[in-house]
Amino acid sequence: MRYPPIDPRLFIENRRKLAGQLKPHSIAVFNSSDVMPRSADGVHPFIQQTDLFYLAGVDQEESTLIIFPDAREEKHREVLYLRETNEQLALWEGKKYTKEEAAAVSGVKTVYWNAEFNAVFRALVFQAERIYLNTNEHLRAEAAVETRDARFGKWCRENFPLHRYKRLAPIMHHLRAIKSPIEVELIQQAAAITGRTFRRLLGFIRPGVWEYEIEAEIWHEFLRGRSRGPAFQTIVASGAGSCTLHYVKNDQPCRDGDLVLIDFGAEYANYAGDLTRTVPVNGRFTPRQRAVYDAVLRVQKAAIQMLRPGNTLEAYTAEVGQLMETELIGLGLLDAEKVKGQSKDQPLYKKYFPHGTSHHLGLDVHDYGDKFRPFEAGMVLTCEPGIYIREEGIGVRIENDILVTDRDPADLTADIPREADEIEALMNR
Repeated sequence: MRYPPIDPRLFIENRRKLAGQLKPHSIAVFNSSDVMPRSADGVHPFIQQTDLFYLAGVDQEESTLIIFPDAREEKHREVLYLRETNEQLALWEGKKYTKEEAAAVSGVKTVYWNAEFNAVFRALVFQAERIYLNTNEHLRAEAAVETRDARFGKWCRENFPLHRYKRLAPIMHHLRAIKSPIEVELIQQAAAITGRTFRRLLGFIRPGVWEYEIEAEIWHEFLRGRSRGPAFQTIVASGAGSCTLHYVKNDQPCRDGDLVLIDFGAEYANYAGDLTRTVPVNGRFTPRQRAVYDAVLRVQKAAIQMLRPGNTLEAYTAEVGQLMETELIGLGLLDAEKVKGQSKDQPLYKKYFPHGTSHHLGLDVHDYGDKFRPFEAGMVLTCEPGIYIREEGIGVRIENDILVTDRDPADLTADIPREADEIEALMNR
C-alpha cells in the first residue's frame, strides 16, 4: 500500500461497535468489491468496498469478513477470508496478503483461504438465527451493476431459506457517520495533500492553460503525496463551464478574464478529501467576479458556524438559504419583493444556488449519514455554497471540510487559501 499501516485498533473498535448493534444469535457478512472489467482483458483499478475496509482495513479483492458475536467457538466470532496467494499469482499480480499479514492489518485472529468458506460458513450459519446482509442503500446510488454483496445475498437465501434476514446498511450508516480520532487524522491527511496541490495550482494557472493540464498537475501532486489519486472525478471548469455543477470533461482552454472552478480531493488510505476553489485565470478578479466571490465566502463562513451538535440539516439548509437570498438581492439577481411572496417549496434562490450546502465526508466522498439525524460531535461534513450565473458565465463555489465538535466547528482545510486577496497575491508572486 502507498500509505503507512493504519493502527488496527481502529478496525477492532469498529467491529466491537457493530457487534453491539446486532441482535442475539446473528451472523453478519461483508464482501469486498469486485474487480470491474473494462473490455478485452482490461480491468479498472481495484477500490475496496468501504464497509469492509471500515471493519477490517483489508485492501484486497475477493475478501470476506464474518462477524458472529455468539459463535460457540471464540475463534469464529470474527473470521476473515482471503484469496489464497501462491508463486504464480505473485508473479503475475504481485504480492497478496498472507494470513499473518491480514491478521496484523485487521486485528482479526482467524483467517482462512476462500476455499474453506463454504464448509466453515455452513457450520456457523446453523448456529445462528439471523443473517445480516450488506446492501448499498445510499440515496444517490444507482444499482446498475450487481455487486459481490448482492450475489452473496442471492446465494445465501437459496441455501439457507429458513433463516431470518436483516439489513446491515442502517447500522453502518449510523456508525460511520461519527468519525474516530484515527479517521479524522486520515481525512486530515487527505485534506493536507489537497491543500498542497491547490497551492501548486495557484502558480500554474494562467491564460492559455487547458483544463486537462490543471487536472494533470492535480494528479502529479496527489501521487507524490502517497495518494492513489482523486477521491472522485475531478472538476476543472473554466468560463461558462463553471456553471455546470458536475462538469468533468475538462477539455477547454482557460481564457483571460474568466474564472476557473476546481472541485477536487485526494484519496488517502481510502479516505476522501473534498475541496472547491474558484480563481481568476489571469490572477485578478473583475469587480463583478469579486462581488460574487465575496458573497459566497460570507455565506460559507456563516454556514460553517452552524455545523454544531443539535442542529439539523433541514434547519441548517433553511438558514443558509436565507443568507443566500440576502446576498443574491445585493448582487441584483433577486428582487426583494418577489422573495417575500415566493413559494416555500420552490425558493427563488435555487435558480442561482441549486445544490445542497453540505454532505458527509469519510471513506466515501458522499459518505453515509442520515439527513434526519441531528449533527453530532465527530461528524465530518463539507460546507460548499455557490452562486452560478449562467447568463454571465460566472460560477463560484467555495468548499471546506468541517469536523463537528462539542465546541466550535473545526475546519480541516483551514490553512488552504480562500480569501480573494490571498489568492490574487499567490497567483501574482
